[in-house]
Amino acid sequence: MDSNDDDRQKPIFRRLFDRVFPKVPDFFRLLAEQAIQVNHTANLLVEYMETGDAAIGQQIRQDEHEADRLKIRNLHTLNEAFSTPIDREDIYRAILDMDEVVNYCKTTVSEMSVLEVTPDKFDLEMALHLKEGVDALVAGFTKLATQPGAAALDADMARKAERKAEKSYRRAIAALFQGDDYITMFKRREIYRHLSNAADRMANCANTLHDIVVKIT
Repeated sequence: MDSNDDDRQKPIFRRLFDRVFPKVPDFFRLLAEQAIQVNHTANLLVEYMETGDAAIGQQIRQDEHEADRLKIRNLHTLNEAFSTPIDREDIYRAILDMDEVVNYCKTTVSEMSVLEVTPDKFDLEMALHLKEGVDALVAGFTKLATQPGAAALDADMARKAERKAEKSYRRAIAALFQGDDYITMFKRREIYRHLSNAADRMANCANTLHDIVVKIT
């Protein structure tokens, strides 16, 4: 039995009600699911920076496809939604910024492979701070529907993690430009920038999470 058959079996008043007041999608759940997917990628990035294992890098590239699927699903749901439980623009920003975190993780490992750059301690530091921030985002988006006040604390933790990543980035750049191996300098600088950009997008998500909390509490 298809959905049209199901609709025809509903009482006429129920069908009219559903048309006038469509069911609101559970955007709290959709955003939490996307955050969990980002967290999976962030965990893989830490493993890659610990081991330099090319197979893990390939898993990160595959993760991007699943992340794209969730982004497209969430954007489609948002575009089709008659109404939303939270600000539509906030949902849109959260969807895109979470996807960008995954994109930068993928770009990082892809360019490390192409440029033949192996992970160093600064790569690992920044990856760990990124994971710390994404862990906080998962916690925040997961409890947003039931404990929005507590989610604000998670947003703060994510932003603190971004600041740690930025400090690691500055230390990395300072250490990098001490020698005269300019080719290596420029290669590693690109990798550090990708990781810094990933942390920036994570912080953007934290800001959006905090904006949502302010509006619904």
